Amino acid sequence: MTAAPILPERHEWTVDNLGDLPTDLPYELIDGRLIVPLPTAVHQELCVGLLLALRVNCPAEFLVSIDLSMRVDRRNEPRPDVVAIRREHANRSPVPVEDALLAVEVVSPTSTFRDMYEKAKVYAHAGIGSYWVVDPLQERIALTEYALGADRQYEQVAHSEDLFVTERPWKVSVDLPALAARRNGLVDTDAR
Repeated sequence: MTAAPILPERHEWTVDNLGDLPTDLPYELIDGRLIVPLPTAVHQELCVGLLLALRVNCPAEFLVSIDLSMRVDRRNEPRPDVVAIRREHANRSPVPVEDALLAVEVVSPTSTFRDMYEKAKVYAHAGIGSYWVVDPLQERIALTEYALGADRQYEQVAHSEDLFVTERPWKVSVDLPALAARRNGLVDTDAR
C-alpha cells in the first residue's frame, strides 16, 4: 500500500506553490484552496462517456480531454472532468483557460457545492462559454447546460434526464438513460 503524500501546510495556495507538490499528484486549486480529488471508476466511466459523445462532431481544430488542468489565475487551477480545448494545446498542461470552449463537471457526493457554485463562478469569470453539470447521484442522471451571459454569469439554458441535445460548443447529443444504465450495471444502485 502506498502512503499518502505529505503536503506542505498552507492556509492559502497560489499557482506558485504548486511546484512543491509531487508531480504525479492530481490536484485542483479553487479560490486558493488545494483540493486533491479522488474520483471513482464509475465517475471516470461517466466522464469517458461524455468525452465520447463530445468527440462525435468535434471540429478538427478542437479536442476533448478529461481531467486536464486549466490555468485561470494565481488562485485558480481547476481540472474539469471533461473539457473542450483548442487542438494546439494537445501537449500542454496546464492549458490557458481562454482556449477552453466547454467545461463539464460530474458531481460526486463530496463535490456538489464546489461543482455547482465555486467552479461555476471560476469558469464564468474566466470566460468559458459553456458549462455542463452532470448529476449522477439520483436514479436518473441529469445534465444541466449553462451558457455565459454578457454579465459573465452563467444562465441555465437546458436541463435533461433523457436525450440531451445542444449546439454548444458544437452539435452534441448525450444519451443520459444509456449513461445511467451503464452506471447501474457497474454498481449496486442501493450503494450510490
